[in-house]
Amino acid sequence: MDLLKKYSSKLIRIDELLKKIGKFPRKKKIILCHGVFDVVHPGHIRHLTYAKSQAEIMIVSCTSDKFIDKGTYRPHIPEKMRALNLAAFEMVDYVLIDKNKKPINLLKKLKPDYFAKGFEYTSKGLPAATQEEKSELDKFGGKLIFTPGDVVYSSTKFINFNPPNLDLEKLDLTMKSNKISFEDLIKTIKKIKETSVHIVGDTIVDTYTKTNFIGGQTKTPTFSVLYDKEENYVGGAAIVALHMKAAGAKVKFTTTISNDKKGKFVKKELIKNKVQCNFFEEKNRPTTNKNTFISSTYRLLKVDTLSNTPISEEILFKILDKVKKEKANITIFSDFRHGIFNPSSIKKLLKAIPKKNFKAGDSQVASRWGNITEFKNFDLITPNEREARFSLADQDSTVGKLAGLLFEKTKCQNLILKLGPRGIFCNGIKNKKMQPPFSVGVFTDNMVDAVGTGDALLAYSALSLKVSHSLIIASILGSFAASCACEVEGNIPITIDKIISKIKEVQKKINYIHK
Repeated sequence: MDLLKKYSSKLIRIDELLKKIGKFPRKKKIILCHGVFDVVHPGHIRHLTYAKSQAEIMIVSCTSDKFIDKGTYRPHIPEKMRALNLAAFEMVDYVLIDKNKKPINLLKKLKPDYFAKGFEYTSKGLPAATQEEKSELDKFGGKLIFTPGDVVYSSTKFINFNPPNLDLEKLDLTMKSNKISFEDLIKTIKKIKETSVHIVGDTIVDTYTKTNFIGGQTKTPTFSVLYDKEENYVGGAAIVALHMKAAGAKVKFTTTISNDKKGKFVKKELIKNKVQCNFFEEKNRPTTNKNTFISSTYRLLKVDTLSNTPISEEILFKILDKVKKEKANITIFSDFRHGIFNPSSIKKLLKAIPKKNFKAGDSQVASRWGNITEFKNFDLITPNEREARFSLADQDSTVGKLAGLLFEKTKCQNLILKLGPRGIFCNGIKNKKMQPPFSVGVFTDNMVDAVGTGDALLAYSALSLKVSHSLIIASILGSFAASCACEVEGNIPITIDKIISKIKEVQKKINYIHK
């Protein structure tokens, strides 16, 4: 049964509810229960059951996502799903999502006969917040009551012990709430073929040196491995170009590269895949290579060969000329801080982008320090959490607050904040209005290699956002692309067919949930 259809009638706005219940005092007694309800557990059920026994009508309000600060990644369950979970209980008559930090405004407007709190709130005296609630109730004659017993009603301890995985349920609710179907996702993917893209960024060759472990030395703390083979993959901004080409877009790529062995490998791969390239060589700058030594499934060591010095003014001028003159619908800046991008060059590169172009970018923190806040007024940015925290010097804020701060600092139109195995958190503006933030989970069936997943997400989310004008569609397709990238070793271009297969696979799983 579709949870949204079955129980959404119990979800109600405060103005609608006031019309139904009338003014205080009323013939039918009303009780209000309030909380986060991130995970509804037996303690909550006992609390709600007792509360219902005290009045004829029970209203339950849950705190809006943006006011939850009990943990970096809370809430695990978005507000509408939390509200629907509560609405599923027969004892609950109405459910509200409280858009305020405290329930004081609800008490003022609803004037319930009773306001129910868990027993834990009286175990060590009345907290200041509860005292404030009691004072408001006293003004109109309402009563504060406490659920008897010794059960802890907070979800926090349960969640800290075992965080819930509701990625499919959250996706289902997000899509249905925004009237997006799986057919819409497939239609968007097929529209990408008409899109032209110009990607500017640092090329990297990711090398996997496979070895077999022999043993440790007896005289020194050195382990010994036997060389097996070397596998090279196109990485950095170059794999973004290959992902977009695999998606069917018309791709042009501008980068710096050397005529060394790794550079020749990159050129061969890009030409083979029919990517139009602007390669610029600079003396004494090798093709960036990141060589990871692997034994069995263990990554032992990474050795980098690169130059992090800024590119010369001569090369920068040539790149600026390409940014200005290349005809494209989308301009992508893929910044790994290996020469092209620095505070001085970024200002010039931003000015060179044609005004009508859709702008997307990512600035990564790896062996160099990138700063995503330097990419101002972009249509889309896709930093990961570490990059966001670094750029804002913020180690402690919740993900929601962090995303909001980054959104303000960069003045972007859309933000996809990558959270690794936790998925993504998204903020966006539509029709000049800030949209409610949302999250999308991870849909990887068999994790093999997480390297380069952010590049797949950047490629597919940028293309999808450009053709659909929907951050929700773009974030879902970007997440599917990242999930596909996780399921293979190395940087392998993700094709449209792979994305469509992932769409159908996820649709099948969601349909199974509703059986």
